Amino acid sequence: MSKKFENLRKIIDGGIVVIIRSDNTEEAHKIAEACIKGGVGAVEVTMSVPGALKIIESLSQTYKNGEVVIGAGTILDAETARAAILAGAELLVSPHLNVDMVKVSNRYQAISIVGAMTPKDVMETLEAGADMVKLFPADFLGVQYVKTIKAPIPQASIVPTGGATPQNVHEWIHAGCDAIGVGSYVTKAHKKDGDYNKVTLAAREFVEAIQKARQQGK
Repeated sequence: MSKKFENLRKIIDGGIVVIIRSDNTEEAHKIAEACIKGGVGAVEVTMSVPGALKIIESLSQTYKNGEVVIGAGTILDAETARAAILAGAELLVSPHLNVDMVKVSNRYQAISIVGAMTPKDVMETLEAGADMVKLFPADFLGVQYVKTIKAPIPQASIVPTGGATPQNVHEWIHAGCDAIGVGSYVTKAHKKDGDYNKVTLAAREFVEAIQKARQQGK
């Protein structure tokens, strides 16, 4: 099995991609490490983070044996996609469809998760060759919208981003989502007192909730 398909399977099996946004390089790196310690199998460092490529490079070296899928987020164009891949990213995430970005992802066998909202968006994303569809903004669309999209387009691998919590994640999983994009619930858990163990605990809580939801759905 190719590395890309191994990584794709890892993302789907784990069911979670943590989205790391921060205005501080050191903080973002610590958040990533804390999430991984909590059992998260895929992290996405957004390009809005200062020194994002350096963080991706460092994480890619630390986890070079494939324990974790290291990704780059907010990839808006082909140039940024290639830079992220050169830094070691094996996952590229975009809030919208940029066909050239997807081409670069496929050229170098990186996984692409591309943002979409309407049925037209979803189909164009699939036709462009994206591996997964980032339903965005999911908190405005809701769980029922996933079911509505999956009815005529069941082949779409949906990753909703925004709105999921450990308490409601079962609804998203049972609606047919293959993975969940998670942000502040996990990545800001340390904000009150700077305790990154709280990030680890929040990450573990989410991972366990997803696995429990899947067991209940069988």
